[in-house]
Amino acid sequence: MDATPLVGIVMGSTSDMPVMEQCAQQLEELGVPYEMVVASAHRQPGRVHEWAAGAADRGIRVIVAAAGKAAHLGGVVAAYTPLPVVTVPMKTSDLGGLDSLLSMVQMPTGVPVACVAINGAKNAAILATQILGTGMPEYRERVARYKAEMAEG
Repeated sequence: MDATPLVGIVMGSTSDMPVMEQCAQQLEELGVPYEMVVASAHRQPGRVHEWAAGAADRGIRVIVAAAGKAAHLGGVVAAYTPLPVVTVPMKTSDLGGLDSLLSMVQMPTGVPVACVAINGAKNAAILATQILGTGMPEYRERVARYKAEMAEG
């Protein structure tokens, strides 16, 4: 997409890409410009800090963060930005994603993140678009059309 990205997608590992491509595809279908980056909260904390802290200045309005296992990425991103953060817990081989889910939903007071289902990348894209729609009617209308089409079957 050529427009200034409104959604920032960040994932902790390239192994998350197959799932998160579904988020990107859903955003494309809804006509939402996005940027995507791989940056680990544990292996590249400086990169995560720089990316998250500068997101609003780049025009990003919502962040979608995906991670597995300890899954600290969404919380770390939320600590560095005033933007809303939607997290996607990744399915893991050890605990099936429950480890990721619990890491995301148990954030301390003052550092909230929204959390979708394990591997719920499409829902993360729809939720991000709904958040955009609170101040941008064109995105609210796109979500309304999407839901109407779903209802038609």
